[in-house]
Amino acid sequence: MNGFGKNLIGREFVTSELALTEVRSALLARERGGYITPHERTAAAENFCSMIESESIRLLPLNRPVLERASAIQHACHPYIPLKTLDALHVATCDLHRSGTMSATDRRIRAACKQLGITLIPGEIEDITAAK
Repeated sequence: MNGFGKNLIGREFVTSELALTEVRSALLARERGGYITPHERTAAAENFCSMIESESIRLLPLNRPVLERASAIQHACHPYIPLKTLDALHVATCDLHRSGTMSATDRRIRAACKQLGITLIPGEIEDITAAK
């Protein structure tokens, strides 16, 4: 396990219901790119669903307050951080539910979190690349 993964051991995982679609989409993209087989994609999707069912990952609602907060976050980040809609929804979910910590590798999400005072795991983006 790399250093980035070690930073996540023993932590509670919460995410937006949006992850139900995003994880499957990411797995399909990995399969299309030849990084995983159809069998590996199916197994990973089933594992993700099992983690939700066992409450290893808790899903938070994607509702109007999250949508409104995401829009406010995009506005607050403009023009310096071009935060995409789906990314803003994840940041808004973390912010509204006072999760306090976000694990992200995307530079825009990380920049938005820093602006909002949301703690990041790992603390620096270099920790991700150094751990590989």
